[in-house]
Amino acid sequence: MSVYKDLKDKIRNKKAVITVVGLGYVGLPMALEFEKKGFKVNGLDADNGRIRILKKGCSYINDLSHKSVEKAVNKGKFSVTTSNSVLGKSDVIIVCVPTPLGKTHEPDLSFVIDVSKTLKKYVRKGQGIIFESTTYPGTTKEVILPILEKSGFKAGKDFFLAFSPERIDPGNPKYDFTNIPKLVGGITKNCTGIAKSLYSHVVKRIIPLSSTETAEVTKLLENTFRIVNIGLINEFAHLCHKLDIDVWEVIKAASTKPFGFMPFYPGPGVGGHCIPADPLYLSWKAKRVGFETKMIDLAAKVNRNVPSHVIERIQDILSKYGKKIKDANILIVGVTFKKDVNDLRDSPALDIMDRLHKGKAKLTYHDPYISEITIKKDRIKSSKLSETFLKKQDIVVVVTDHGDVDYKKISDCSKIIFDTRNVFEKNKIKTKNIIKL
Repeated sequence: MSVYKDLKDKIRNKKAVITVVGLGYVGLPMALEFEKKGFKVNGLDADNGRIRILKKGCSYINDLSHKSVEKAVNKGKFSVTTSNSVLGKSDVIIVCVPTPLGKTHEPDLSFVIDVSKTLKKYVRKGQGIIFESTTYPGTTKEVILPILEKSGFKAGKDFFLAFSPERIDPGNPKYDFTNIPKLVGGITKNCTGIAKSLYSHVVKRIIPLSSTETAEVTKLLENTFRIVNIGLINEFAHLCHKLDIDVWEVIKAASTKPFGFMPFYPGPGVGGHCIPADPLYLSWKAKRVGFETKMIDLAAKVNRNVPSHVIERIQDILSKYGKKIKDANILIVGVTFKKDVNDLRDSPALDIMDRLHKGKAKLTYHDPYISEITIKKDRIKSSKLSETFLKKQDIVVVVTDHGDVDYKKISDCSKIIFDTRNVFEKNKIKTKNIIKL
């Protein structure tokens, strides 16, 4: 029996042992879905803290309940570890490690390279290896493949290498790992076949692509589409403010057109891993082949400057009331990068708070998902929204529009509110003390 058919049979009969490397917001939910379908699943992560939490049957991700983790751990088919030794006993390895940007906004593939070098030590005949970490086109073939083949085994013949970009949207109750179509592209057709066979057990729709490069760049197109449109609407919002026009009313009006328009909304900046970072992976790769991605670079620049615009607006609002940022009591509502998640990665709130801290504001924040943060070595705890506390604030700035916040109380008890998310109008709260972005 060929190694290809043997692995496909193991996957089909759920005899394949799966190891998910990287138990973040992508890897952990995926691991639990495979366990639910009857597979033996190992979770491998270098973070001892995460492993301790999971072994207790607890979750550190908003989208996963403690009960779901506890149930998987107690059933005995899901185990977690920091030991790489599980890789050699695995039939399929799925890699979900970070791919951040470096200090000069160039791709940082250190996690991908490190895990590839580790996999080289454990790769064996009949294994499937799938990378999900977002990256530039050519990474799988030009970076990962050469490292793995130093093992002496050949991709497509001895082991099966594919790329399948993660498409998770944290905090989105409508779409999860199982109902978001899965793209798969392999080094060879058999590599694609293994990935398709595996994911078909847990995802409703699998879309095989012609190559790893196509799978890699498709994910970048998805997020480039978003960063360009977000950059456009952020710039448009700034213009509308100069023209004394309500940008939110404009967007609502434009959305009545049944074709040719898709609403995007302005905000205090972009955060998370995907939107700020992914398109710049494509921009970096483009420069390597002598091409300039003007729209991507401009959109990234516009979005990076949005927190500065927010600070300018805060200064302008305070000055109308005879105040300056220095010594002003400023409350930030919401510090995570998006609503209803506990993820601070690249949150624009951190940039805004850092600037306000430098301006010597009397800075506080409230966030139901983050109990404490550090700004320039100063530890700040989330404040309770008491009536007395709110009345002391010179300005309340809504940066992240969490659902679990009493906006009516904020409206009733605050002097001035700067709403960067239009959350008060969404909640049908209208008072004269609310100023919109």
